[in-house]
Amino acid sequence: MQGNELVAVTRPFASENRARSVYHVASTFAVLALATAVAAAAPYKPLRILGSVIEGLVIVRAFILSHDFHHGALLRKSKVGSVIFGLYGALVLTPPRVWRQTHNYHHAHTAKIVGAQIGSYPVMTVEMWKRAPRSKRIAYALARHPLTILFGYVTIFLAGMCISAFLRNPKENWDSAAAFVLHAALVSTITYFFGWEMTLLVLVGPLFIACALGSYLFYAQHNFPGVHMQPRQTWTFARAAVESSSFMRCGPIMSYFTGDIGYHHVHHLNAAIPFYRLREAMAAIPELQVEPQTSLSPRDILHCFSLKLWDPQTGKMVPYPKDAPPEEVAEPA
Repeated sequence: MQGNELVAVTRPFASENRARSVYHVASTFAVLALATAVAAAAPYKPLRILGSVIEGLVIVRAFILSHDFHHGALLRKSKVGSVIFGLYGALVLTPPRVWRQTHNYHHAHTAKIVGAQIGSYPVMTVEMWKRAPRSKRIAYALARHPLTILFGYVTIFLAGMCISAFLRNPKENWDSAAAFVLHAALVSTITYFFGWEMTLLVLVGPLFIACALGSYLFYAQHNFPGVHMQPRQTWTFARAAVESSSFMRCGPIMSYFTGDIGYHHVHHLNAAIPFYRLREAMAAIPELQVEPQTSLSPRDILHCFSLKLWDPQTGKMVPYPKDAPPEEVAEPA
């Protein structure tokens, strides 16, 4: 099936059930409120910690709903949705303006060997890496380092989505500054009235968990065994969706928390499909029942992290060259 035909057969699944969308939004934010209340006021600290962890995971799910709203897949053209997800984006350090700019670019350019770094992680070929000066190697390695992803709360969201975005274009990205100020105000206010423990349990801890998981999902969705990168000259949208976006196997619990974003190849093929129909679309279209797959198992996470450079000769992502001078590599292979 050709690219345009493949996109065409997904269109029936881009139909939103409004009542179902409202249910998912309302129930998700209800669970988020409950988890936050447990983290803040449960009588036993272990229970508060559990509430904090669940809050962080539900933040990811609510973000997927926000992500779908900005794609026009959920609560389409809803003014109430715009208010809800605009405020939510500010609270979770993903201000809508810079998110839409970078994410829309990402969808239009993913898996291009040159030009795909906006809204995603940079990709170099083995030859580009060998020719790159030390400063570019370090910057590249740091951008893809596991610790950068683990501490995504600071590196990707506070620094990248808020501070850097605002400094890059203050007029356009004013909501990035607003999100940063709001976050600082919440940290200061909660700490002043309730102490650091409360701040960690209801705000910073959950956001740390959510940002780390979100940062890894961004990474593994396009840096997985079997991913295919394309030169700009021969790049096609459908191939980038199906062959360069992962299918991440998740059990029912993590499927809930990640909003089925593991069906990422289906989402990239047609971003107007609501998250709750991605599974249905994959089951109905044989061309989307793809291998390879990845998962959130430690083994698969380590495997994804080992992939650093695109090798056009083998058609695979590979580790850093073993002959690269150690002092020029910012992270181990």
